[in-house]
Amino acid sequence: MSGPYETVIGLEVHAQLRTRTKMFCGCSTGFGAAPNTQTCPVCQGNPGSLPVINKRAIEFGIRTALALGCTVNLQNRFARKHYFYPDMPKNYQISQYEEPLAEHGTLEVAAGGAPRVIGIQRLHLEEDVGKLVHEGEFATARASHVDYNRAGVPLMEIVSKPDLRSPEEAGAYLRALRAIVVYLGVCDGNMEEGSLRCDANVSLRIAGSDVLGTKVEIKNLNSFRHVQHALEYEVKRQAQALDVGERLTQETRLWDPERGRTVAMRSKEFAHDYRYFPEPDLPPLDLAATEVERLRGDLPELPAAKRVRFVQAYGLSPHEAELLGQGRGLADYFEAAARESGKPKAVANWVLNELLRELPGDDDAAVAACPITPSRLAGLLALIDDGTISGKIAKDVFEKMFRSGEDARAIVGREGLTQVADTDTLAGVVDQVLAQHAKVVEDWRNGKKAALGFLVGQVMKSTQGKANPAVVNQLLGEKLPKV
Repeated sequence: MSGPYETVIGLEVHAQLRTRTKMFCGCSTGFGAAPNTQTCPVCQGNPGSLPVINKRAIEFGIRTALALGCTVNLQNRFARKHYFYPDMPKNYQISQYEEPLAEHGTLEVAAGGAPRVIGIQRLHLEEDVGKLVHEGEFATARASHVDYNRAGVPLMEIVSKPDLRSPEEAGAYLRALRAIVVYLGVCDGNMEEGSLRCDANVSLRIAGSDVLGTKVEIKNLNSFRHVQHALEYEVKRQAQALDVGERLTQETRLWDPERGRTVAMRSKEFAHDYRYFPEPDLPPLDLAATEVERLRGDLPELPAAKRVRFVQAYGLSPHEAELLGQGRGLADYFEAAARESGKPKAVANWVLNELLRELPGDDDAAVAACPITPSRLAGLLALIDDGTISGKIAKDVFEKMFRSGEDARAIVGREGLTQVADTDTLAGVVDQVLAQHAKVVEDWRNGKKAALGFLVGQVMKSTQGKANPAVVNQLLGEKLPKV
């Protein structure tokens, strides 16, 4: 930010792991089930029940840690984090504290035109808590209900160092992190369903100082837009307070998107408030180095490497590579169509401008359900290349392919959309257009270049977009000087 202050932001990102069962029991992690139908004595915290660690969740945590360049701690352990809230039946959360799964990673982000490396402080695993459902607004609710289906769902918490310097950078960091966990297949990245959410710690300090200011935490931000807007508001609020000499309070605040402001929730707890101690019902985790290396060897090509390859191998712009490389499904779709058509730039244009406009989202599920397969998109491009259809008609065919799931050639044949390139046929249309637009012809004679484009458009309109533009331009070039 400008002025006497420097913004200091750190993010704590919670990613729900894509395991079929919960962190410490065999209950389903499926979303949307009837309340309290996916619970058992373990995730309800009933006396005498004992947790069992989900091996798949450990593997997912290790894969993410390796992708972020973290050091995996071969010896780590779970701890009890105590606090009291009605959505947590045990009154403690099983998490990791002094001995996390991994530490000391990095993530490169691009914001404001320059790449920056953001430090990853730690990555640890924990269980999620339940969910409160209020009848009406929280403050005036007639009743509140508790759904424990979410209690025990495996979470991975990735804590950045306070290296972020603007809300824009924080948004870029979150997008980059989401892309990685989605590529790895360890999290679906669905922020609307809460699969990926974050807490943001923000403070201001005098520019050039290494002394941190009073930190405020903003809880449970579940969209990129909310993260950026909440941080922008909070930075402004803190700056205004400091300008008038007000002393800021270390506290937890909530983002109210309706009013566009953060509101105080509670004073900030410190680690000692949680009375952490090692979880007595779980043994320390002792990981085999060979297993960690096996998982390292199985890592897929990650988004940053893929973006570089897209630029080098396919001649895409960095911006195109960034957009196409955000999701693994979209990237795979692009590559399959590019390989089959041999025209990566054209495929990129069609995917970014036409396909993403039609799809309900750019996530892997939306791409997988797309009725236009990469092969069919390549088929459409082939019809443009061989002159069967014009670019304008191709857009209409594309829409019909998306609605019907049909092949482009079948639609073109059935609806008679083949391009008209016959000179004699088009010459008559050109003559008619020139006769109808004498004023435009006069404009062209007087040097108005745009007049030619208008006349081409009129011919295309008269032929319902079927005219070959090259032939139309040739005919107009021959006939206009003679009119």
